[in-house]
Amino acid sequence: MENSLVVRKAHMDDVKSMHGLLLQCAQKGLLLPRALIHLYGHVRNFMVAEDPSGEIVGCCALSPVWEDLAEICSLVVRDDQRLKGVGRALVTACLGECAELRIRKVFALTYQEAFFASLGFRVVDKSVLPQKIWADCVHCAKYPNCDETAVYFELDEAQTRAGETHV
Repeated sequence: MENSLVVRKAHMDDVKSMHGLLLQCAQKGLLLPRALIHLYGHVRNFMVAEDPSGEIVGCCALSPVWEDLAEICSLVVRDDQRLKGVGRALVTACLGECAELRIRKVFALTYQEAFFASLGFRVVDKSVLPQKIWADCVHCAKYPNCDETAVYFELDEAQTRAGETHV
């Protein structure tokens, strides 16, 4: 990853760029589409990665699900920026937010199992995520035949107390 990449909280001005990136990935079947109105309503959950020219090259959301559980979702990196550490930087920023919020358990539903495994996530059965299943998954067109893999990460107490995450 280039030193000049900036990962920061998303602003309202970023939403259309985020939507474009997410739409491109959704059209390839790599993630579920997000409506523009959803992104505006959840902009506070998003981190963006910005290149030196100020262009958004990736985004990721941290969505709290329960008192001690959050989901990393809508992770996308522009094709020409893949394998440069952008995704890792975005997920690490979200894990840092978990530490600040005192959330110890994090999961994602993904087609990129190897990427999350490289960050220390482990594969789990979706049945260990009942809050997610009943809140969101039952409304998804893929339910109950979801083909995504559930991955899970648990921050240790020292990380959540210190508010820092090392991946």
